[in-house]
Amino acid sequence: MTSTRSTIWQQITTTSWDIIVVGGGITGAGVAREAARTGSKVLLIDQSDYAFGTSSRSSKMVHGGLRYIAMGDIRLTWHSLVERERLLSEAPGLVDRANYFFAHFKGSGLKSNRWAFYLLLTAYDLLAGNHDRGFFKKSKFLERVPGYRSDDLKGASRYTDAVTDDTRLVMRVLDEARVDGAVTLNYVRAQQTLRVGEQVTGLQLRDEISGETAQVQAKVVVNATGAWVNRMRQEVTEQTVLVRPQRGSHLVVPAERLPLQDALILFHPDDRRAMFIYSWEGRTVIGTTDLDHQGNLDEEASITADEVQYLLRAANHEFPTAQLTEADVIATFAGVRPIVSSSKGLDPSKERRDHAVWADHGMISVSGGKLTTFRQIAQDVLTQAEKWLPQLSSRDHKAPVFHPYTGSKPLAHLSDETNRRFLGKFGQLTPRFLDTMPATELSLIPETQTLWAEIRWALREEQVVHLDDLMLRRTRLGLLLAQGGKEHMPRIHDIALSEDWTEAQWQTELERYDAIWQRYYSLPPHRPIASAA
Repeated sequence: MTSTRSTIWQQITTTSWDIIVVGGGITGAGVAREAARTGSKVLLIDQSDYAFGTSSRSSKMVHGGLRYIAMGDIRLTWHSLVERERLLSEAPGLVDRANYFFAHFKGSGLKSNRWAFYLLLTAYDLLAGNHDRGFFKKSKFLERVPGYRSDDLKGASRYTDAVTDDTRLVMRVLDEARVDGAVTLNYVRAQQTLRVGEQVTGLQLRDEISGETAQVQAKVVVNATGAWVNRMRQEVTEQTVLVRPQRGSHLVVPAERLPLQDALILFHPDDRRAMFIYSWEGRTVIGTTDLDHQGNLDEEASITADEVQYLLRAANHEFPTAQLTEADVIATFAGVRPIVSSSKGLDPSKERRDHAVWADHGMISVSGGKLTTFRQIAQDVLTQAEKWLPQLSSRDHKAPVFHPYTGSKPLAHLSDETNRRFLGKFGQLTPRFLDTMPATELSLIPETQTLWAEIRWALREEQVVHLDDLMLRRTRLGLLLAQGGKEHMPRIHDIALSEDWTEAQWQTELERYDAIWQRYYSLPPHRPIASAA
């Protein structure tokens, strides 16, 4: 049986930890996973929900970053491609290879120069250690991507990268950490750093649900709070790093309005900035913007009216017959990337995506980096922690992140693709999932690739505190279904009540979720939102 929140809280407050990781995004999850495999006593906390910030609002791409190699950042590209290939091998169904197309047109510049782009792709594949590129002539490309603009089109280059569900990636990494002994708890705030002299010795914590506080001891504290990294670091050092918060916003539209089975790279007609239109979870996503985020970092990021028009303009330029409008939008999402700034006044999209790690008296702070390279970031963090935890030096730097499920096809009544996706999400927890979830709920929620049983599993096993945790992160129903999944709320209500929610709790959570969805995942208030997918 899953431990109750109070039981986990007691474990937190009565254990002397080797490492406390603050931050439940992909970076913190990666650190917890790599540390736990060494036998270290590992605690991970987050003041909100797991993957609440950047790690649930990325562009969902596990990629080397073709534009980084074009900018001359060979090291970051190579590291990213190595990690991409690892994830594709270790987590099929969760991280999957996808075709990416780049169209070429008559005229001057890169978009007309097929051979210059081919050389770029050749270098990309060489760094990845594979060969997966080609060229589609105009007719073949238009057959694959119907509705794409055809005037002056010469054809399109094809290469491959990967896509994922970023939140489920975080959850799977946390699952692996917990199997190896880590303890994790969301909605716990690090209130204050504890020190003896200059040395960090632990944290004062506050349970944001119960209001209880406690002091916990640790040999090392890892500050993996992304764009918020300076807040904790300033408690132990006067040094700060210039973190440049950058907002990336996206639109989700029905696949039938913009049918794609792949990803397209394009240059925005206004400013020539690179962006993507791609297939994800049975929908089409348009993104991303890349703007300095001027808003309050303690408030969820959300798309602006200008960004909506910017993204629609790009999509309609590439697909002129689509004539997309705000009414086609199912949902939006926006995240803030923590970019370690060069201080050179660069355009936001031209800043490097490298990560940085700082060690200050037993606090290891980390910021920057990419979703794809979370394992390497974790290794760099733990290398810095070896001064206080010598046992970390003997860890296996090449050990797999994920342990796969090796049994037979678990969902025999469903498609091979559904089985792949299911195993990608749950891996070695598959047997327990199937043993404990009702057979009647092992069916797909309409218009999604999510099982009804995943609702119950999340409520029972994945520390769901609020309805938005369930709808926006454990599942992505709030991004994929009209009005945030309103049509399916009656059945979700019944499952929640059967998992010990009360009717009063449900009503409170439903009101909370609706307010959050309307404010941060819909269109700006004066814009219409689609009533049906």
